Amino acid sequence: MLLPALGETAIPQRVRLIMALAASFLIYTSVRSILPPMPESPIMLVVLIFFEIFIGLLIGTAIKLLMSALHTGGTIIAMQTGLAMAQAFDPAQGGQSALMSTFLTLMAVVLIFVTNIHHMMISAMYDSYILFPVGGELKMNDFAEIVVRTVANSFFLGVQIASPFIVYGLIFNIGLGILARLMPQLQVFFIAMPLNIVAGFMILGIVLAAGMNWFLQNMEGALGAFLYQG
Repeated sequence: MLLPALGETAIPQRVRLIMALAASFLIYTSVRSILPPMPESPIMLVVLIFFEIFIGLLIGTAIKLLMSALHTGGTIIAMQTGLAMAQAFDPAQGGQSALMSTFLTLMAVVLIFVTNIHHMMISAMYDSYILFPVGGELKMNDFAEIVVRTVANSFFLGVQIASPFIVYGLIFNIGLGILARLMPQLQVFFIAMPLNIVAGFMILGIVLAAGMNWFLQNMEGALGAFLYQG
């Protein structure tokens, strides 16, 4: 429900439901040998189901938080290139976002499927039954540490992806300020806006591949935290 690519709101609900049932059946056939016996009390069964749902929500949220790196990076890029007012619906955020944020998010979803990272997501679902056995102790401290570290890494990753545009925006605006002081009669704003957008797209074409590759590496590393290494 929360994993990126597999649980996007842009996917029809029936398709997501079929995918969820198929993944549940696949994982159940793999982990049924390590599941505890059925509790005799219905209350205990409800408690076990609640804890399993809770674990799934925490894992899905921790991974989905990494997608917000692209939202942060795209917003910074849009601000530096003069496209901050161009808004579009972002399926990952569930609302309106800067056009660059939506573009980077949709590209990330495509690349996740192309590079088969979604296989690691399914593997993380399976390994969660080994890392967090059904009926075992739920280590909230470890979960909290993972979520905090993921949020920090997400923001840092977004700034890293947008760092070329931060440098470009700083140099460009300083240059415009100097030009405005040297030639006060020149309409700097009307000249700068088209030039800023064109230069921004040129820089995006140069650094896009490296930025998305860096994002995929971090996504793979984040998923590796939920994979059983034993």
